[in-house]
Amino acid sequence: MHPIMKKLFIGIVAVLILFSCGQSYEESKRLSKALRIKLAKEDSAALKIAVMPTLDCLPFYLAEDHDLFDMAVDIRLKHFTAQMDVDTAMMNRRVDLAVTDLVRAERMIKQDSAIGYLTATNAYWQLITNRIARMTQLKHLEDKMLAMTRYSVTDMLGDLAVDSAKLKPEFVFRIQINDVNIRLKMLENNEMDALLLTEPQAAQARLLKHKVLLDTRSLDMKMGAVVMRNKEMNEKNRKRQLDVMIKGYNDACDSINKNGVAAYSDLVMKYCKVKKNTVESLKDIKFEKISVPRQQDIECARKWLSKK
Repeated sequence: MHPIMKKLFIGIVAVLILFSCGQSYEESKRLSKALRIKLAKEDSAALKIAVMPTLDCLPFYLAEDHDLFDMAVDIRLKHFTAQMDVDTAMMNRRVDLAVTDLVRAERMIKQDSAIGYLTATNAYWQLITNRIARMTQLKHLEDKMLAMTRYSVTDMLGDLAVDSAKLKPEFVFRIQINDVNIRLKMLENNEMDALLLTEPQAAQARLLKHKVLLDTRSLDMKMGAVVMRNKEMNEKNRKRQLDVMIKGYNDACDSINKNGVAAYSDLVMKYCKVKKNTVESLKDIKFEKISVPRQQDIECARKWLSKK
């Protein structure tokens, strides 16, 4: 082929390839946009539940992973590691239900009366101190750092610990660490003197020989809860989704109570990022079916919030 003709041929092929690529890119953008719109509509129609990497969420994890929710109904778990992010998602209507504690729940309800309770959970909290700090009594919290989250049950329990030990509040340094996984890691790395944890993070701390100074179970406090948007749940489609979710949740509770938490160690390890021996140490933990929180616990949260 003549050199000029060869160059011309190569140029034409290059233009055709470029044009073809341009079409593919534009088509790809169009399809991508259409897909995003489709997925957004599907997500909007789904019943969305905000969950945390904590043991009180195990019934939701089990129901989703083991297909205990009717597969004809779209129920989706939205994963968070900080309770403040859960609250934000709930307040901004990005989720329909949220696993939380009664202090945060009451604060949300005060700001948005459309939010109400679906159920209590079996969550309990422990104040755990770093074994290196050698604290054996609550009074030893003086001049120590305590990890917690503001306007939550951990904040309330921090006040309870300080009051019980008759310490001056300004002499216990409250450090806001919202991410539960980071909070545990700070204890493991000896970067924190004391902190408030629920399961299974509390169990992992106990296995490392860190000391428990306070436990909400011994105080007869049941502060775990799931909140929902009451008005939306009365809509026909949402009500059907909620009924399916409740059945799946209750079935999951029955399975956990029958087989034990350790039987689902793979789920706890997957979602809560703890070790297998941590899950195996969690014995005699029972999960109650859907039932509203006790009024005495709600009043406890309200009373504390009224003082803040």
